[in-house]
Amino acid sequence: MTERSKTVLVTGASTGIGRATALMLAREGFTVFAGVRKDSDGVALGATVTPITLDVTDPGRIAAAADAIGRLDALVNNAGIGVTGPLEFVSLDTLRRQYEVNVFGQIAVTQAMLPKLRDSQGRVVTVGSVGSWITLPFGGPLCSSKHAIRSLNDALRMEVRPWGIRAVLIEPGSIHTSAVDKLEGEVEPRLEAIGDEGRRLYGTAYRTMVTSGLKEERSGSSPDVVARAVLHALTARKPRARYPVGKKSRLMSTLGRVVPQYALDRLRLRVLGLS
Repeated sequence: MTERSKTVLVTGASTGIGRATALMLAREGFTVFAGVRKDSDGVALGATVTPITLDVTDPGRIAAAADAIGRLDALVNNAGIGVTGPLEFVSLDTLRRQYEVNVFGQIAVTQAMLPKLRDSQGRVVTVGSVGSWITLPFGGPLCSSKHAIRSLNDALRMEVRPWGIRAVLIEPGSIHTSAVDKLEGEVEPRLEAIGDEGRRLYGTAYRTMVTSGLKEERSGSSPDVVARAVLHALTARKPRARYPVGKKSRLMSTLGRVVPQYALDRLRLRVLGLS
C-alpha cells in the first residue's frame, strides 16, 4: 500500500491515539474517515478528514458507516475504553461493557469492512497494548481485553492472508493522552461503585495503583509515535506483524514473556507501591 489517495477508516478518532492517527494519515495524503461518537468531535478534527458517527457497539451504525464509505483500503481499529478495579467487585455488566467495546466492537467493525478490504487487498491495523503481555493488579478487565484482541488478530492474520489482506497489531506502551487525566477523575466514582466492603478491602491499594500508573503514563510518549507506526503498517510493502511502540513497550512485552510469573508479580507490585 505505497500509493497515496488510499481510503482509510479510523475508529475512536475523537481524541488521543485515534485523533493523532487520523490527522497524520490525512497529512500523508490518505482519504480519512474518522469514526467519532459526537458531531462536535468531528468538527474539532478539522477539514482534512471526514467525520463519521460510529459507535462500535451499534450494528446499525457500523452498517451505515460501511455504506457511506464505499471503497476502503484500510481499517484502523482504535476505539476502546479502559475499565479498572478489583475483580472481586467489578460488576459483570461493567466487565461486559469492556469487552463489548474493546473486543466485540472491533471484531464487528472488522467483519463489516472485510468484504471491501478483500476487494482492495487492503489492511487491518488494530491498536492493542503491551498490557496483553503483562497484566497489572486492578487492570484485569482492560488487560484481558487486550489479551483477547491479540489472539483474535493472530487468527485473523492467517485467515485473510489468501486474499492479500494484511492484519497488523500495534502494541503501545506508556502513551500520554487525555485518557490519563480522565482516569484520575474516575477513581472515586469507581470506588463508590464497588460499595463499602470493596472500598474497605481494596480502596487504599487501588488508589496507590492509580497514582503510580498515572505518573508513568504522564511521562509517556506522544500519541504521534503510535500514529507513525500505523502509517508504516499501512505503507510498508511488508509490514511487521506487530509493532511495539512508545515508552517501555519493548521492555514490558519482553518481561511478560521471559520473567517467571511469581518474580514478575513481585516486580509489578513493587513498582506500583503495593509490595
